[in-house]
Amino acid sequence: MIQYDCPYIDISDDYGSTFTGVHWNFNTERSALESRVLVKSTGKEGLHDALQALRDHPQMNQYDLLSVNSDRAILRNTVTETTAMETIRNHGGYLTGPFEADNGSEVWNVGFDSTEDADAALFALERENEFTIESRDRLSVDDFLDLVQNVGSAKQLLDGCRNLTHVERSTLQQAHAEGYFDTPRDATLSTLADEFDVSCSAVSKNLRRGQNKLIGSAIEVFEDQKQ
Repeated sequence: MIQYDCPYIDISDDYGSTFTGVHWNFNTERSALESRVLVKSTGKEGLHDALQALRDHPQMNQYDLLSVNSDRAILRNTVTETTAMETIRNHGGYLTGPFEADNGSEVWNVGFDSTEDADAALFALERENEFTIESRDRLSVDDFLDLVQNVGSAKQLLDGCRNLTHVERSTLQQAHAEGYFDTPRDATLSTLADEFDVSCSAVSKNLRRGQNKLIGSAIEVFEDQKQ
């Protein structure tokens, strides 16, 4: 989605920053979106410039800097309702997941209670906005329950990925890309060692450590599914 009246999109395009909405609430009395946003930028100076520009943006009603850590920050702010937001709300739409603004565009997860409402909203959006539908699914009751009940399991798998060191992640990615895990193997420890300019034993150690972390997280999820 490209909105021409959204501060997050403007700043992401001008300053190369990324904005991810981690919590939001629409204030109907003020016609504004109240949210807590994670901001990521390239270095401290880039973050400082992006935050200052966001604070001074005419669509920004409220700006509170909650925390800063190197090239990242968390904000609590209020943004004036954009044209696209108004269109979606007028057709019974609602946010169903985080929004992310990056490189001059924004990804939205939006839900509607009926196909007719969704069709009408998309038709209305085309008048003043540029957007692409990445996916469109009909969520059943079972799908919804599965999603809600397995949020914890998904986080466990995500934590397992985050626990990987840069070397472990890079080694696993390269091994998978070159077919090390295929049968028969298209890569060996020797070819991977040449890629990283290390010994075979170092590659083997990084693979084992990375696999152990990922498998450990998966095993925890398996155990939770038994309950």
